Amino acid sequence: MFAISLGEGAELRPIEPWQAQEFLEHVERAREYAAPYVPFTAKVKDLESARELLQTFADRQAADTGRFYGIWLDGTLVGGVLFRIFDTSVDGCEVGVWLEPSAAGRGLVNKASKVLIDWAVDERGMHRVEWLVSSRNDRSKAAAKRLGFTKDGVLRESFPWQGIRHDMEVWSVLAPEWRALRGEGDAGAVGDAR
Repeated sequence: MFAISLGEGAELRPIEPWQAQEFLEHVERAREYAAPYVPFTAKVKDLESARELLQTFADRQAADTGRFYGIWLDGTLVGGVLFRIFDTSVDGCEVGVWLEPSAAGRGLVNKASKVLIDWAVDERGMHRVEWLVSSRNDRSKAAAKRLGFTKDGVLRESFPWQGIRHDMEVWSVLAPEWRALRGEGDAGAVGDAR
């Protein structure tokens, strides 16, 4: 199995159905912290539901429509990143992230997201990478901004979750902008220009 070093004892690896027990234990640690914004934390309640979610993403990976990766810190699964949507017909994808509290503030979301976005843009030819986030989720909005995403707009009250209709902010980075952020070309201004 491959692992990509994120530095300081952290690595990025696929999470697969055979790791359902480890994933379930991680979700239990992350649940309270992530639940306000990460819907799968409400669905993953036992070994069977953990395995089902991981199998769903294994099937999406086989169909080339999504992927699911974990962030391990000193050998413990502490968070992850995913392609919730991966659509080669329009060269667009959506990145999602989550952590448990022990992993927050270490730059792991930033590092892992860069790996995914680099791969999507460089290897798969994605032109647009999106980041959808509840307007209430300040941590995730800050992560999108740090990565160089531009806030495109707000889908007002578009996501009903836990008794609240969340406004969802749409952030994106285009391939030329991403390359410019890495110093590989001129894309003009990037970031929240609105």
